[in-house]
Amino acid sequence: MKDTDIKRLLYTHLSCIFSVILSIFIPSFFLENFSILETHLTWLCICSVFVTTVNLVLYLVVKPNASSKRSSLSYKVTRLLKCCIYFLMSCFFFHVIFVLYGAPLIELVLETFLFAVILSTFTTVPCLCLLGPNIKAWLRVFSRNGLTSIWENSLQITTISSFVGTWLGAFPIPLDWERPWQVWPISCTLGATFGYVAGLVISPFWIYCNRKQLTYKNN
Repeated sequence: MKDTDIKRLLYTHLSCIFSVILSIFIPSFFLENFSILETHLTWLCICSVFVTTVNLVLYLVVKPNASSKRSSLSYKVTRLLKCCIYFLMSCFFFHVIFVLYGAPLIELVLETFLFAVILSTFTTVPCLCLLGPNIKAWLRVFSRNGLTSIWENSLQITTISSFVGTWLGAFPIPLDWERPWQVWPISCTLGATFGYVAGLVISPFWIYCNRKQLTYKNN
């Protein structure tokens, strides 16, 4: 494992963090009264677009899983369509999970779905960028001893931290503090965002500190 690879990973993650920061500050120059709390649904859409765009650009530039074989245009189009379908399936899947865990079934449907979209952005989009629409590869990465690179290692950490942040963000909702950020699903989306950013920060440093002990299948 080369230190240059870890540096590339770190710079990539810093760019992803920067995309979240941009989604908070840039819209305020164009939209009146824009804020994460007051216009939460608008921010969810903007943040999803920013993070997805940066992820796509970064993985096209960095190419952590670059293949030596040239792919045909039809293959690339089919792959893109599959990725879009997988993303939509992920959004609907998370939406159903949230409802099963107590989210309103009829009321606040848009809020719940956009929460599913932002969580899919933090978890499914990086998986699609790095692994493509390959369920077997996804299962391998999130299984024990199935990692083949530091990129997959960081993907595992950031995805899990996003889920943990979402779970922790649900704790304040039933409390009677009467704070504006306790309204569904604000605290959960903030928790998911903090978890995603925390994973982006932690994973490169964790990989660097444990680089001598880490072994991958292709090494």
